[in-house]
Amino acid sequence: MFTMGKLTGEQIVLGILSYIPILVLIPVLIKKDDDFVHFHAKQGLVLLFVWVGVWIITIIPFVGWIIGILLSTILSLISLVAIVKVLMGEKWEIPVVSTYADKLNM
Repeated sequence: MFTMGKLTGEQIVLGILSYIPILVLIPVLIKKDDDFVHFHAKQGLVLLFVWVGVWIITIIPFVGWIIGILLSTILSLISLVAIVKVLMGEKWEIPVVSTYADKLNM
């Protein structure tokens, strides 16, 4: 966990958008030069890939629906915590997700 100095409103809004599945594309495309936004956008992009995987799993009748509901709940909670961390001006390295986010070359 890293704490940033003073953040602008734009950084906070783009950080929050990073954890809303399809809206993550906005900070990814707009703010490549901002370290705080870039950090959260990379993690949000990895979460988007996970969301897509969950949506694919839900195609499977019954078992896929149960797994999909469980994973969707977990992903929603992770996104909510990440948004709170953005509001606090922190860089929270989400376990497992941050490992893949670090490997993204954007």
